Amino acid sequence: MFEKLEMVEKRYDELTNLISDPQVIANQEEWRKLMKEHAEIEEIVLKYREYKKTKEAMDDAEELLKDPEMKELAEQEYYENKEKLPKIEEELKILLIPKDPDDDKNIICEIRGGAGGEEAALFAGTLYRMYTMYAEKKHWKLEVLNENETGLGGYKEISFMITGKGVYSRLKFESGVHRVQRVPDTESSGRIHT
Repeated sequence: MFEKLEMVEKRYDELTNLISDPQVIANQEEWRKLMKEHAEIEEIVLKYREYKKTKEAMDDAEELLKDPEMKELAEQEYYENKEKLPKIEEELKILLIPKDPDDDKNIICEIRGGAGGEEAALFAGTLYRMYTMYAEKKHWKLEVLNENETGLGGYKEISFMITGKGVYSRLKFESGVHRVQRVPDTESSGRIHT
């Protein structure tokens, strides 16, 4: 794993030099391709550098453990870094898993209220608000393409496009029929609707 990380870091440094070369910048297509590759491996390299820094700090603290005056401080730093190291290793393993080539693509989402009339439309509206808030949290752009709103704030159907980094990777499994069971706002006698 560490050999691969070293190669990725070396490639990252090469790309950093290449994307600042005026000859490469003049060729926009090549520059764009290199910038994309640079951005794809940047997270891995930053995490690997964090790993190396933590490992180095742990080794330095281990050396200081031999000094009786510095033992208490060094012990604290040593165990803090020793605790961090496995977590960073796990994150690195996850980052090294090959990515789906479609992960950075945008999506179009469609929500339709099924059987259930106004209640289904209210649930569709709740789902739409959930996706809106999630997109906002992730700093994605959401654009409504088509909507058919009901009188109570729900949607018979709504289509929207979400654009941003990693949209498809996060939302590619969002599909199928959802079912809700509750006492709705539209029910006066307290019956449960499905």
